[in-house]
Amino acid sequence: MTDPAEGFVHLDDREVHSGRIWSVVVGQFTSPGGVITRDIVRSPGSVGVLPVLFDPEGVPSVVLVEQYRPALDRAVIEIPAGMRDVPGEDPAATAARELTEEVGMVASRLEHLTTFSPSPGMTDATTMVFLALDCTNTQRAAQGPEEEAMITHHLPLADALGLVESGAIHDAKTVIALLMLERRLAYA
Repeated sequence: MTDPAEGFVHLDDREVHSGRIWSVVVGQFTSPGGVITRDIVRSPGSVGVLPVLFDPEGVPSVVLVEQYRPALDRAVIEIPAGMRDVPGEDPAATAARELTEEVGMVASRLEHLTTFSPSPGMTDATTMVFLALDCTNTQRAAQGPEEEAMITHHLPLADALGLVESGAIHDAKTVIALLMLERRLAYA
C-alpha cells in the first residue's frame, strides 16, 4: 500500500488574516501533479472536558452546558471546552480551568480520553478531550457573555446518549466524548 502523503511537501504559508486566536494562511505545497495552494485556518487547538459523576448505585451521569454559538447563531449543547489560548499552558490545566469557568467544578482526576482533528480539510486544529472524575463543586468563573448566559445540564449518561441519537446533541467533541465514555464503561 502506498502512502497518500507521498509526493506532498509543505513549502510555505502566506498569512492573509490574523485574528485574536486564529490566523488564515494560504499554504503552498508541492504535489505529484505540481504546486498547489490551500486556504488553512491555523489554530492553537482546544480542549474539551466531560465531567462524569456516579450515583450510589454506580449509575453514571454527565454535566453538559448549553450556550450560544455565534458561528451557528444558536444555542448548542456541549461539554465544557475552550481554546488553548494561554501559550505554554498544559492541556490538562486548560481543561481544569474550563471546568471551573463553565460549570463550577474541580476534578480530583483528569484522564485524557482522546485527541481528534475536527476538520482536517480546512484547519490544523486538534481537540484534546478529558474525563473529569471525582468532581467537587466550586465557584463558577464565567468568562465572557456566552459563558455568563450559558445553562448547565446534569443528566444521566443514558439521557445524554439519547440526545446524541435524536440529533439534539450534534457538537463533534461532545458526540465523541459521550460515545467514548459509553464504550469505556461497557468494557470496564
